[in-house]
Amino acid sequence: MIAVVLALLAAAANAVASVLQRRAARGAPADEAFRLGLIWDLLRRPIWLGGIAALIAGFLLQAGALTSGGLALVQPLLVAELPITMLVAGWMFGVRVTPQTWLAVGALTVGLAGFLVAASPAPGDRLPGTLTWVVSAGVTAGLLACCVAAAIACGGPARAVLLGMAAGLGFAYTAVLMKRTVEELPASARTLAGSWSLWAMVAAGLCSLFLLQNALHSGPLVAVQPALTVTDPVASTAYGVAMFGEDIRTGPWVVPELVGMALILWGSVLLSRYAPLKEQARMAGAHRRGAGGPGEEGTRPAPW
Repeated sequence: MIAVVLALLAAAANAVASVLQRRAARGAPADEAFRLGLIWDLLRRPIWLGGIAALIAGFLLQAGALTSGGLALVQPLLVAELPITMLVAGWMFGVRVTPQTWLAVGALTVGLAGFLVAASPAPGDRLPGTLTWVVSAGVTAGLLACCVAAAIACGGPARAVLLGMAAGLGFAYTAVLMKRTVEELPASARTLAGSWSLWAMVAAGLCSLFLLQNALHSGPLVAVQPALTVTDPVASTAYGVAMFGEDIRTGPWVVPELVGMALILWGSVLLSRYAPLKEQARMAGAHRRGAGGPGEEGTRPAPW
């Protein structure tokens, strides 16, 4: 129960971080995409720094959850970030929460609860060996490269979705490294400071953060958040089972697990089609096009 509570608090902190970071990233110039200048520009925005503070809080809460629970338990609970994000953003920006939104939130909640009850995840009983780390890092890097290459080739909402998936995969692997790191917490501080997994976790987290900022810069929150929120727990669960020997029920239990994942995906899509948010996204796109051409009048950017 401690892991569950901490994971839900981490989801809430991440939701606040997403809203604040999106609000900051919408004002960055379009030509800063995939450049370090984007981060430098955001560093001068207090609201973005507030989002980073919330992200760090979520990171610490997630680490606390992983000390007493496995990846297959903790990471799916982070799906709660999506409905919390939409509700916080709706409250912060004055967007009315419609019955469709509550239906989507209900589908996500039921799907998450159904998946966890059916899977009944149990902590793993092993730590990955060197070969496992090498293979997993190579596969993850390859998938990230494919997502980023496809995102660069695309435009519009597709780029935001692909970068959101890349960020979700990056944060999932960061959680894997975090799980490896928290296993060493009982050791001395000097041993932990010299741990390769600690510094690999920091590097992976920073790369994932860079991908997330570019995703939020490329498109509306309603395009980025579902891709980010669904990719992270799905990939983390797979990592936990394959690398740490975590156990989820199979056989007939696969059917309710798939039903739960389908409800999560359906709820995510339903949230992304929420009409007021789509209108906000359209206004944001019009602002970017208007800002790019001389003499064109831009529309006020949307918070989403």
